[in-house]
Amino acid sequence: MTPTSTSKSELAATIGELAPPMRLMMTPGPSSVDPRVYCALAAPIVGHLDPFFKTCMTETQELMRQVFQTQNRVTMPMSATGSGGIETAIVNTLEPGDEAIVCVNGYFSERMFEVASRTQSHITKVEAPLGRPVDPDDVRRAAAGKKIKIVGLAHGETSTGVVTQLDGFRKVADELGALLVVDAVASLAAVPMHVDKERLDVVFSGSQKALSAPPGMSPITVSPRAEEVLTHRKTKVQSWYFDITTAMAYWGQGRLYHHTPPISLIYALREAMRIAMQEGLEARWERHRSCQQALVAGCEAMGIKMFVENPKDRLVTVTPVLVPAGVDDVKFRDQLLEEFNIEIAGGIGPLKGKIWRLGLMGYCAQKANVLLLLAAMEKVALDQGARIPAGAGAAAAARSFSHAEAALAAK
Repeated sequence: MTPTSTSKSELAATIGELAPPMRLMMTPGPSSVDPRVYCALAAPIVGHLDPFFKTCMTETQELMRQVFQTQNRVTMPMSATGSGGIETAIVNTLEPGDEAIVCVNGYFSERMFEVASRTQSHITKVEAPLGRPVDPDDVRRAAAGKKIKIVGLAHGETSTGVVTQLDGFRKVADELGALLVVDAVASLAAVPMHVDKERLDVVFSGSQKALSAPPGMSPITVSPRAEEVLTHRKTKVQSWYFDITTAMAYWGQGRLYHHTPPISLIYALREAMRIAMQEGLEARWERHRSCQQALVAGCEAMGIKMFVENPKDRLVTVTPVLVPAGVDDVKFRDQLLEEFNIEIAGGIGPLKGKIWRLGLMGYCAQKANVLLLLAAMEKVALDQGARIPAGAGAAAAARSFSHAEAALAAK
């Protein structure tokens, strides 16, 4: 036997069949995937110009318009993660010499600022302390004397669990004559959003969050007003791949070849959005809200404090809590994974080691998962020496669910 064949044999013996564990993904993303989405993901691949797939594309766009609550012609999934959505939104709207404001209150809104800073535009950062939304009045003050083209912000800041109310920013953007660019990666299909009614100009998201599809697609929608701005650019978009006008040539009526899209991921996204619309957006929004209320009640009953102090500022999909004194962040999360097969996330950037980020996204936002997570957290915390009243967390969550169900029934 030659050395080469021996090494191949050893390699075959070492690398076995792929068998990932089935985790309960209570993280800020990716979220656990509905079994129906897995079935779609495994469907046969056809060509990207196949008649069947063209029909699938049309259905995907129609479902996406429903999820975004829009009639925008330019509505499509970019073949990229949510960060690709940031790139798409920024490089298409900004040209050399433009003035822009980016609101920063966490790691991912900071990423929007970073992407914008790499254009040849003049970018002003307007910040808020971690755990709070940016104040629209601060944007108004920062814009004084400037011709602002876009105002960018994160609707849901994944790193800090903060939701930003959009009305005030729409008003400021109108005063400035600016486009409003919204990162809805952590909020779409979980937090109320009506793109047309709220007159949002560019909104993008990610497939792996509250839609509960696999990572790799970034739904984006562009208002007619913003589309007009893109059409009359004086310079080419600095990215060929993320140029909306050429990508839309493929997703438009002509279905002109642009790139080979990830067929299976589009199948999965289509099915995930179909499931969302089958449930109904209002019911889905309410499910996320009631699950987070129960989670918060349970954590507080165990003496675990919320990072975002004002309840109105709390993003329903990501609940950051302070790591209790005396509990080791990494050991806690490792035990939760090893013993209960539940994954949660720690803090990132300046919040590393200080918070846990508990995700309630899409398929994961279920009563049973909330109760399981709280019971598991109690057990692990007790193992690490924390003092927690036995069963307090699950009991408080159960009461919260009962009150929510009673209130819903009374409507």
